[in-house]
Amino acid sequence: MFVDEAEIIVRGGHGGRGCVSFRREAHVPRGGPDGGDGGDGGSVILRASVQKHTFLDIMQRATYAAEDGRPGKSKNMTGRSGRDCIIELPLGTIVRDAVTGDVLCDLVTDGQEFVAARGGRGGRGNKAFATATHQTPREYEEGEPGEERRLALELKLIADVGLVGMPNAGKSTLLSRISKARPKIAPYPFTTLQPELGIVDLGDFRRLVVVDLPGLIEGAHRGVGLGDEFLRHIERTRVIVHLVDVGDPHATPPAQAYRIIREELRQYSESLAAKPEIVAATKMDLPGAAARLAELRAVAGEAIGISAVTGEGVRDLLIRAVEKVDRCSSPLT
Repeated sequence: MFVDEAEIIVRGGHGGRGCVSFRREAHVPRGGPDGGDGGDGGSVILRASVQKHTFLDIMQRATYAAEDGRPGKSKNMTGRSGRDCIIELPLGTIVRDAVTGDVLCDLVTDGQEFVAARGGRGGRGNKAFATATHQTPREYEEGEPGEERRLALELKLIADVGLVGMPNAGKSTLLSRISKARPKIAPYPFTTLQPELGIVDLGDFRRLVVVDLPGLIEGAHRGVGLGDEFLRHIERTRVIVHLVDVGDPHATPPAQAYRIIREELRQYSESLAAKPEIVAATKMDLPGAAARLAELRAVAGEAIGISAVTGEGVRDLLIRAVEKVDRCSSPLT
């Protein structure tokens, strides 16, 4: 199950209480105060991990709390600090304060950490209050409370290439052809119900990360179909591969299908529409595809004809994608 939104409460541990104690030993008539400080509370730390792909595990708990610091002890012993609570999140997680809506951090690299709720400082023991004129203090401090926040988590997948197009344009078939991903493939609309990631091995230690999004239809940016729920994932991609079905004579005419998807991208985000695009005409193995490819090129300009079934044009498409990815800056721009 793919979960890309979650809300949790994080709570830092309380600092430990300071100790009130006086040294009592044989042959030490003036031992004086020896109460140690309390330990600091643990913090809640968010950590980006390539091993995580969804918020499904995170949603199993509503509250994440770090351990409290332990009280101070006699003989000037400081209490043990509380253990940190570490929450691993997928790369591409945007963390917001659920109350104010402010963005607190954007986790985009493996191992990146953010302290979401700091633990409280431990209280001082009575030893800290001793002075030349106040030699038997009984004062001490309670530990400080830890921070508490309600966080809203949003996932935007990070990939080199994003596959977009109308339902049944052949996105899932292409992804299964070029990677080891096995998305569901069937001859009806909206077969893909959630984003699918695939790794394309190009040899020479080079690879592409490709994400297949559910099919878009007119009005997707307003929530029609599954569009607005997953369009944000393509904002993290460097290059868009726009697939248009030219093989099915009963499908939306290629030129019209191209215009619909381009308009939906523009309506959702101007920056999304401005991303580098490669147009690929799919299902070139079917009769009449060549004529419909010419119709598409009249509107979209250059378009690569491919067939995920026979492999026609797929290598050329990947080479073109690599060239564009190499010319692009960070996927976050």
